[in-house]
Amino acid sequence: MLICSFLLFGYFRGVKVYETMTEGAKAGFEVAVRVIPFMVAIFVAIGMFRASGALDIMATILSPITNLIGMPAEALPMALIRPLSGSGAFGIMSEIVTNEPLSFLSYLVSTMQGSTETTFYVLAVYFGSVGIKKTRYALSAALCADVVGIFTSVIISPIIF
Repeated sequence: MLICSFLLFGYFRGVKVYETMTEGAKAGFEVAVRVIPFMVAIFVAIGMFRASGALDIMATILSPITNLIGMPAEALPMALIRPLSGSGAFGIMSEIVTNEPLSFLSYLVSTMQGSTETTFYVLAVYFGSVGIKKTRYALSAALCADVVGIFTSVIISPIIF
């Protein structure tokens, strides 16, 4: 219904709807082609990080700190991967939820998934697609928001669970 109303609105305003749509699709495809190298680099780096065992080592080293804030060590890989890759974080979350569907850990990682963003992916795609080299405070602000989302998940999840 909404799509039809947009099409009719454009038609009655004298806009060549089909031609405009194909021009937009062409521009979108050009942006996608420019973004692909950044996406491939991020996915390869994440795959290497997980396959090398560095993620597990980092989780083991940081587990005393996570225990102090009330976060299970099993949730740390989710917190570390989420700023890098949504699909990688979703894979970790899916694995936890599949193995322990009604556990606090499942609830916590699901809350983390919804409370944080794929920071590096978003910055690489958006800034890379338009050629911005100086991001100023975007990275630090986004990572601070991720940390707040993780800590908020750790604080709120036990209350609601």
